[in-house]
Amino acid sequence: MDHSEDVKRIIEDLEAIAERLNDASMSVLADAIERGLSDRPAEEKRISQARRAVEKALHHLRHD
Repeated sequence: MDHSEDVKRIIEDLEAIAERLNDASMSVLADAIERGLSDRPAEEKRISQARRAVEKALHHLRHD
């Protein structure tokens, strides 16, 4: 397997991870709403930050 195939696989993996992180974030928010919380949960903030980092990595891999 050449390097471009390795990078393609990594991009696919990162896309799946970003999607899972987004799903987790939405789940935490939905749970907070169900419980009547008005503040954004710290856990959701951390998950969203991780998702943004993954998306930034994807940007670099796709455009550099």
